[in-house]
Amino acid sequence: MITAPAPHHYAVGIVSDDIDFMGHVNNASYLKWVQAAVISHWQRLAPPEAVAQHLWVALKHEITYRKPAFLDDDVIATVLLEKVQGARAFYETIIKRGEDVLAEVKSSWCCLDAETLRPARLARDVVERFFPKD
Repeated sequence: MITAPAPHHYAVGIVSDDIDFMGHVNNASYLKWVQAAVISHWQRLAPPEAVAQHLWVALKHEITYRKPAFLDDDVIATVLLEKVQGARAFYETIIKRGEDVLAEVKSSWCCLDAETLRPARLARDVVERFFPKD
């Protein structure tokens, strides 16, 4: 029986370049964080040969901003892989400061063959690493 995938927690490092003219993190930085968190999740769970043979590109991000983030904040992006369908993966990422939700992101990604840069399906055993069984 397949269970829900385990969340992957990624510590976000806020740098001065993330801060906009209003003194808080610019909305574009959230996209950078989501990309880093999703790639970190892939690299942590996929076998090294799969990491070497595949690349991921974002197809779509839908972001709901809840609260601003600031330079000295401790921020965690929690990534949850919802499903893999063909060469696509669907993620939810929650960006938080403590218990405060700063942003919620739904994103879809395309897996590419690292050599040909064409869409590539992942082997079943690779996908199963992301969805543990009871």
